[in-house]
Amino acid sequence: MPEVRRPSGTDSPARAVRRIIYVATEDWYFLSHGLAMARAARAAGFEVHVAANVTENAAAIRGEGFILHAVRFGRGRLSPLRTLRTIATLRRLYRLVDPAIVHHVAMEPALLGIVASFGSAFAAVYAIAGLQPPPPAARRRWLRPRPRLLLRLGLKRRRAAGLVQTPDDREALARLGVRPERIALIPGTGIDADRLRPIPEPDGQVTVAFAGQMAVDHGVRTLIEAQRILRASGIHSDLLLAGTPDPADLTSIPQIEVAGWGRESGVTWLGHVPDIATVWRRAHIAVLPSRGGEGVPKGLLEAAAFGRPLIATDVPGCREIVIHEKTGLLVPVDDPQALASAILRLVRSSQQRVRFGVAARRLVDERFAADLIGQATVALYRRLLAL
Repeated sequence: MPEVRRPSGTDSPARAVRRIIYVATEDWYFLSHGLAMARAARAAGFEVHVAANVTENAAAIRGEGFILHAVRFGRGRLSPLRTLRTIATLRRLYRLVDPAIVHHVAMEPALLGIVASFGSAFAAVYAIAGLQPPPPAARRRWLRPRPRLLLRLGLKRRRAAGLVQTPDDREALARLGVRPERIALIPGTGIDADRLRPIPEPDGQVTVAFAGQMAVDHGVRTLIEAQRILRASGIHSDLLLAGTPDPADLTSIPQIEVAGWGRESGVTWLGHVPDIATVWRRAHIAVLPSRGGEGVPKGLLEAAAFGRPLIATDVPGCREIVIHEKTGLLVPVDDPQALASAILRLVRSSQQRVRFGVAARRLVDERFAADLIGQATVALYRRLLAL
């Protein structure tokens, strides 16, 4: 069983330290999707703990002053034995740390955390994104009846809240029978708008970029088909693919297929890119042909922060940041011809690219900046603790 250590020292009744645990499947996922909220909690006086699979990101988490606990999550096809071990580890962690709040980041930690927290008194946040399903062939296991029942039971706790990123997911939880006061809507996980600043368009041929996991649900195959349509029509725009397949994701695209795309004319596969700014220094347009089933995509938020115009599919999450004809263009799902037409429109109009990019950055500042998301999240914590 992974080591779980008790916080050092004891709390005096006069100066009790309120502890919060963020539970994520991977340490990198916490840094990507939980850091803004954890920093806000720290600033509000919480002692922050992080429970996740620990890889090469331990130093970055500890460097924030957070206490890290190694908890093994089995991603992909889960075995019952491994799932029970993870639940037992979480229960032990909850007893040792004695948190005021546990914030479960994403679906798998939420479902396992609901089971692990039975009988506990702490407040619980279950961050759930992508309840609106993608096409039937790509639907995930959490849309099945048993996980839905588990979500409904977990959110009946007195101090529990389901945290969603879109109105569509709020409605989906309501359809499960979750009471409105148990649902909180905060749009996204926060973008560091001070660090990610607008950058000018690069010189040269117009370049389109996709930044994200190489997965079927992200519509990468549709994007490749759209790129082929443009090339066949004599439109010489380039395409950058920034990201890698994730073998633990059941919808991941095989690496050999992605590598093959990188050998096509006009397509460059960059693989994992540690500094996302290097992508947007080379690209003029951000594209995400998502098939749905996710929250507000961080890749689009980052592109918007850099002042890039956006093209995405008209699905929950994407349409929170891509406001049609304002910050970019929306197209139908799984429609490479419509996607190619939208790309062509922006390839041919630098004026529209700049106008959409300025509006996209403004929307980040108004709705998605890390300080705004952090403030809203801490307000949710305080509301739960006051119950």
